[in-house]
Amino acid sequence: QVHLVESGGGLVQAGGSLRLSCAASGGTFSRYAMAWFRQAPGKEREFVAGISWNSGSTFYVDSVKGRFSISRDNAKNTVYLQMNSLKVEDTAVYYCAAATSYYSGRRSSEYNYWGQGTQVTVSS
Repeated sequence: QVHLVESGGGLVQAGGSLRLSCAASGGTFSRYAMAWFRQAPGKEREFVAGISWNSGSTFYVDSVKGRFSISRDNAKNTVYLQMNSLKVEDTAVYYCAAATSYYSGRRSSEYNYWGQGTQVTVSS
């Protein structure tokens, strides 16, 4: 069983930055593809960013390209999401997810384990 714990969320003004972290325990983190999803009030959960097991592949939803960056440290069993130039529309609960495969995609159904989420609120 893989346990994921997100941290780093909070309240920030538009244009600001936050870095989310997701610490994993259990399983073999270095073999898993990881991703960040988000869910805004009244909206469906959406894919934000993904990274392969060895960081060789990263991909993003178009709305965050150039502003967000996903990375991982397999020695620390942690995946990060650096969020810059934040916009009000980035406000959501952000979830970390793990897929028990080296590579994964953008669909939530591809991911086997989920964190509890961390709130990100961007004010105007």
